[in-house]
Amino acid sequence: MPAPRWVARANKIGLNQLTRFIAPWAPGWAVVIHRGRKSGRTFRTPLWAFRRPHGFVIALTYGSQADWVRNVLAAGGCELEARRRRYQLTAPEVYRDENATDMPAFIRFMLRRVIKAPEFLSLKTLD
Repeated sequence: MPAPRWVARANKIGLNQLTRFIAPWAPGWAVVIHRGRKSGRTFRTPLWAFRRPHGFVIALTYGSQADWVRNVLAAGGCELEARRRRYQLTAPEVYRDENATDMPAFIRFMLRRVIKAPEFLSLKTLD
């Protein structure tokens, strides 16, 4: 089960304000830039994202029903800032992986044992 909604709300108010400065350059972190489905506003969401041969994989620590995930799915993609680079991403796909095989060892441990979040979002980079 992903992290509870109250944790997401608390992070939105506190932790996200800090991580949004760290996420664009820190290893394993990124910022997803997406547009609201209803408001049309641009949002910046810091999260764990990892580069893969054809794109990125993002751990859905709050599950696939988080607003930012629904925005990315509805738009068919997003922008992502990682390691001081900006990527255009497309073809979002949510999938389950109880073993978190696409994640580094420490993140895999956190997702499997601590957070218990088995959902991921894969996105392809536009070449």
